[in-house]
Formats: sequence, C-alpha cells, structure tokens
Amino acid sequence: MRLAALLSALLLLVPGFCSAGEKAAFVASIEAGRPQTVVLYGTSLTAGGAWVEQFGAALEKKFPKLATIVNSAQGAMWSKWGVENLDERVIAKKPNTLFIEFSINDAYLEYATPPEDARKNLESMIDRTLAAQPACEIILMVMNPPTREHLERRPKLADYEQVYRDVAKARGLRLIDFSADWQAVLKQGETQWFALVPDGIHPNGDGAQQVILPHLLKSLGLAP
Repeated sequence: MRLAALLSALLLLVPGFCSAGEKAAFVASIEAGRPQTVVLYGTSLTAGGAWVEQFGAALEKKFPKLATIVNSAQGAMWSKWGVENLDERVIAKKPNTLFIEFSINDAYLEYATPPEDARKNLESMIDRTLAAQPACEIILMVMNPPTREHLERRPKLADYEQVYRDVAKARGLRLIDFSADWQAVLKQGETQWFALVPDGIHPNGDGAQQVILPHLLKSLGLAP
C-alpha cells in the first residue's frame, strides 16, 4: 500500500475524523433507512434562520419522514448559555447529529467572553454531548459576518471564528464555514449584501436559499 493511501486509511480510524467530500454520518444513516435526529444549537442565526426550514424541507423531500430537525438555538445567546442549557436543549433530545454555532455572539463585546473561554465552552459542549451520546456526530459551523454597527460590536469576530476552525481541526470534526461565500457577496457591493442580509446580520430567505443552503447541502454530501 502506498504511503498516502496508508495514511488515509489510518486517519479514517480516528474518532470523529471526516475528510473533504465525505458524506455526513447522519446522511449515510438516512440513506440506509435509519431515522435520524439532528439538533441545531446556536444563536439567532439558527434560531430564526430561514435556512433551517429550507434544510428541513430538502431532507424531507429527499428522505420522507426519516430526518427530525430540532432547532434548540436561542436568539442573543452565546456559548456560556450554550453550556448552561446543554442538558435540556441538546442531550435530552438524544441527537444523532449536533450542529453548533456560537462564535458570532461570543464575539459580542458586552458578553466579555475571551476567545480562550469561548473555546473552553465549545469543548465542554462537545465533551458532555459525547459523554451522553458517544456516537453523536458533531458538526461545527462558522456563519455569516455582520456589517455596520453589528460588526462594531464584534470587532474581533475573526478570532472567535478561528476557534471553531481550530477545534474542528484538532478534533477531526466536520466544519461548515460560510465565510468565503459571504465575502463573495460583500464584494458585490452593499446593494447585493442588503438584499440578502437586510439588517446587516441576519440573512433573509433569499440569502439562505442562495448562499447558505447550497453550501450546506454540498458540505454534507447532499448536493444534487
């Protein structure tokens, strides 16, 4: 066996490891006819995100009655809240897969959460979920950037987004990072940006349909 192939085979034995283009575990399970519970945990970008309903509809269309989407996110919350409410909002739901995104509000100045604390909180949520549900698939998400006053209140957002990238890499977790997609929108100018993100922070239905959903489905191995 060639060295590259041997290394790839060994990496696949690492718990939680996922390679680029590999189907998410819950997708493979659904394709095999096994019902799956997917819990979404994060901020208003998930709690009120149009992408959640669109994602659920896409799964229902492709795999009728096999995927249950539980939106356990809460607007204006951050990872400290995530840790405090994990038992009720996540573990009690017995997820097969858990999506986590709190970086945008961990960066909020008024919450005074240093990046190192944000990482500890994220690691705690992962560890406690896996302790309760050892087979749970954990997927981390980096969402859209904010603009104007929303960005001013989060001047070091990039540091908090990097926490998610670093933890995903260190633990071999799947990361869905929308940053490049949204930067491409920003480069098209304010007219296009505000057509998709009217308040400067929360993508609307068109933003979700055009930017979030295609990347999400592709990243999970669900692209048409």
